[in-house]
Amino acid sequence: MLLKGVFKKTNYISLDGAQEASNAPSVPDGLFTMCDSCGSSVFTDELDSNLRVCPKCGHHFRMDARTRIASLVDEGTFTEWDNGLTSKNPLDYPGYIDKIEKLKENTELDEAVITGRGRIGGNDCVIGVCDTRFLMGSMGEVVGEKITRAVENATKEKLPVILFTCSGGARMQEGIVSLMQMAKTSAALKKHDEAGLLYITVLTDPTTGGVTASFAMLGDIILAEPGALVGFAGPRVIKQTIGQDLPKGFQRSEFLLEHGLIDNIVTRGKMKETLSKLLSMHKRPEDDRMQEYKAYLDEVYARSTGNKQEETEVNPKDAWDCVLAARDKERPVALDYIYNITKDFYELHGDRAYKDDMAIIGGIAMFGKLPVTVIGQQKGKTTRENMLHNFGMPYPEGYRKALRLMKQAEKFKRPIICFVDTPGAYCGIGAEERGQGEAIARNLYEMSDLKVPVLSIVIGEGGSGGALALAVANEVWMMENSIYSILSPEGFASILWKDAKKAPEAAEVMKITASDLKKLGVIDRVIPEFPVITEKNIRRVTYYMKRKIADFMLKYNRLSGDELAAQRFEKFRNM
Repeated sequence: MLLKGVFKKTNYISLDGAQEASNAPSVPDGLFTMCDSCGSSVFTDELDSNLRVCPKCGHHFRMDARTRIASLVDEGTFTEWDNGLTSKNPLDYPGYIDKIEKLKENTELDEAVITGRGRIGGNDCVIGVCDTRFLMGSMGEVVGEKITRAVENATKEKLPVILFTCSGGARMQEGIVSLMQMAKTSAALKKHDEAGLLYITVLTDPTTGGVTASFAMLGDIILAEPGALVGFAGPRVIKQTIGQDLPKGFQRSEFLLEHGLIDNIVTRGKMKETLSKLLSMHKRPEDDRMQEYKAYLDEVYARSTGNKQEETEVNPKDAWDCVLAARDKERPVALDYIYNITKDFYELHGDRAYKDDMAIIGGIAMFGKLPVTVIGQQKGKTTRENMLHNFGMPYPEGYRKALRLMKQAEKFKRPIICFVDTPGAYCGIGAEERGQGEAIARNLYEMSDLKVPVLSIVIGEGGSGGALALAVANEVWMMENSIYSILSPEGFASILWKDAKKAPEAAEVMKITASDLKKLGVIDRVIPEFPVITEKNIRRVTYYMKRKIADFMLKYNRLSGDELAAQRFEKFRNM
């Protein structure tokens, strides 16, 4: 709650109770604002210059729509649309129109949302910003109509849409007509989606009710401000209904991120930079620069190796040595490869249903000038990191997150690069309850028909179906010292020989090394590690990989979506 004017001019009382002169020093009205999070008193001008964020604790105060637009849009580029639409009072609710007129006068808004076109970081987009000062940002027919028109214009003009939400939900004074706006806005967004256009939502405090259950949660990318209340039914209603104490931070942005419902939390000071980056990364390059990038990579690689003949020979390895190398805690993990092979990686979170499984990481990055989607099974290098990433063993929600990102890549025609490194999918009660088998099966099913190039690289352990769920690709590569198997050698020995101690012998029998699997035709390429990849030589290895990935992109980006899917089908059909 914003407490302006708390420090008013007043008469001061001396310690002995005598009233002092009325012209004693005083604090002008509105000079300070009290933060309702940390309780600090902040100069109001300082708060305004800090984008309404408390400089002491980072609490994000609510921001009016015009101020927000000014903080985001390149100066002089915003054109407002559909100003002046008015409600028809469909229920003939007493005093409703008078209240609307009074709000127009007090807020200088025509309704609870401003829509229009502008540029963010030089990127054209359609923008809509809700304002809680106008009936708590509730959605009536005018709000629904303005948002729908904005989305329809964006579809027609082939522009991305960014909507900032803050709302108490559907507008009670307009009854069922208000409810219908949920369907109307969602239908318009479906048309926008089918046109292959980007939609970003930014959830601010509060976003509830019918707005949450419609356009707020339909973004290709969903961001939120710190501490924003977001939910369908509010915490008070839920507690009154079920009579239970709610978790700490319930329905706040941080809660949603943990539960896989949003992609990221972005502070207000970073919002313009983040949106500009995301808009830029969703622009398809106007020309094919991959050949130019490949030539650049070849030149740098030649200089770094003294123009020596390229080392591509990979000698057969002892299988158990490969097992130990693949499991080595010093071995680079998925994020190491992502940061060395791509640039500007922007991580996206969550399966949009249950949780953000940190055993799988993914997002958007740039490979040269080409936007790509990168997904990896992530292990840790310390016990704490391994616990955070569940030792690289994904839950069902991890596979569903990966599939969500793959389908997003398909929509925007981005190639996909997967980094496979898992002992196997997590086997546990929770994973089974949430459908581990179904989640893996769904990935195999959907990946087989993706209409974009898919490259999967086994960088460490490729354990069973948990690895295959990220490896139905146009090409599958393996690092020289990685392994790819039906299950662990220990499991193989236990099942067939009733003795897990025979794991080294089992590893030889199973044909799990890169050289073995290349001979079997299961994989397409072995990446040399010169001779074992570590943090010390990762740049050399990944530079070699980048050159081969550029070759992959040159080959497969020329194919149509149907041709890519057909090639992938035939690859696995012939196994």
